Amino acid sequence: MKWLKFTFSKKIVLLLFSSIGITILFSFFFLHYLYSNLYLSSIEESVIYQGQRTASHYHYGELSDEIIEKIQWYNIVSEYEVIVVDDLDELSSYFPYQVNYATLVDEKDRDSLDSGQYVLKEGFVEELNREIIGAIFPIKGEQGLIGFIYIYVPLAAIQDVFRESIPILIIFGTLFFLILFLIVNRFWKSLFHPLNKLQHHANEVSRGNYSNRLEINNNDEIGQLTKAFNTMSDSLEQQEERKKEFTSNVVHELRTPLTYIGGYTEALKQKIYTSPEEAQSYLSTIEKETKRLNKLINDLIELNHLQEDFYKLDIQPIALAQLLTDTIELFTIKSTEKELVLKLNIQEDLIIMGDPQRIQQVFYNVLDNAIKYSNSKGSITIDLINIKDSIQFKVTNYGILIKQDDIERIGERFFRTDKARNRTTGGTGLGLSIVKEITRLHGGTFDIKSLSSEGTTVTVQLPGLKEEV
Repeated sequence: MKWLKFTFSKKIVLLLFSSIGITILFSFFFLHYLYSNLYLSSIEESVIYQGQRTASHYHYGELSDEIIEKIQWYNIVSEYEVIVVDDLDELSSYFPYQVNYATLVDEKDRDSLDSGQYVLKEGFVEELNREIIGAIFPIKGEQGLIGFIYIYVPLAAIQDVFRESIPILIIFGTLFFLILFLIVNRFWKSLFHPLNKLQHHANEVSRGNYSNRLEINNNDEIGQLTKAFNTMSDSLEQQEERKKEFTSNVVHELRTPLTYIGGYTEALKQKIYTSPEEAQSYLSTIEKETKRLNKLINDLIELNHLQEDFYKLDIQPIALAQLLTDTIELFTIKSTEKELVLKLNIQEDLIIMGDPQRIQQVFYNVLDNAIKYSNSKGSITIDLINIKDSIQFKVTNYGILIKQDDIERIGERFFRTDKARNRTTGGTGLGLSIVKEITRLHGGTFDIKSLSSEGTTVTVQLPGLKEEV
């Protein structure tokens, strides 16, 4: 359909002019209704009334010259044309015209008049170039019909009927269209000016420029659309910044181990070492950096699978206390090196339905971060308790605090709260991202708080069993 191919502005213009056309058409039909139904009906009723009244004055009398003179006098002073004849055949000499190109009186009309009924005659008279409304009334005497009265009135054209109203119609019509123009012009600007801006900025967004924002002047549908566009632009701009940051972080994480591997490999090829022990140290470094690269890539793939729901959980009953205890034992060496005190509050017999491997990964990553960023000779509090219908795993350490502005970004890929951390302590920033996704897949929640008075607390809440096993 061609209508569907029109632009929005063309559709509005077409709709506007269609509305005006329909209004004009309605006005025409309304005026025609006033003319045909009201004006013509009133004339017809008046003709019948005047004719019956005139004819009734002469019932049971004779149609004398005096009566005919009175009727003719009435013809002069009234707005009607009145013809009085003794016989119907004489009527054609006084009114020698056809009505609607037919004789004035036909046989059917004669029968009606003979029975004492009036006959209504209306139609176009070519000689007068007008429509007329008239009626023929029989005049009864003592011996029967003594004559006939034909009363008629030429009708004014519709422009004559409304001649006095035309100036008023012109004035009000002009005011109407002037007001309509002002309203449409304001509507046009309020509607299409922001839409044109929106189109321009949308084109800028398609070219990668997310910095433009639209001014919101009202709260209608256009205002809501503008607000949605600004929100979308904010989101795209943030995503673009984080994508650049992510790319930069990936490059940074890959460049350093590749530099180590390339440098030490070249040293071994050129035999730039002083002893077999030094060569073995180079090989150990290459192995270490290779493992680091492998872990980084595996973590990225794993995180992507978790976020895209490609990974299917192996759901089974998990004895959480034993799993957490086994995980804590993996950090015995690290915690001893930093002389950390682990304060445990672990409830026994806590069971959930979940993936044991993934839940242990949650425990491991959270504990790894807590130990890595704790102050030496400090303490770490580890809680695993039942709260109503859920299991709460909470770890609190006292070390480097996290800025409040950074807390919301904890769990983003490669995000680190301290950009100056070295490779030994800094990690890749993927650990908590994986924790958040595993928690989400298990229907749980992840939360982190960092206060100088309370330390940094990571809380993972998982849904427990409805009934204890």
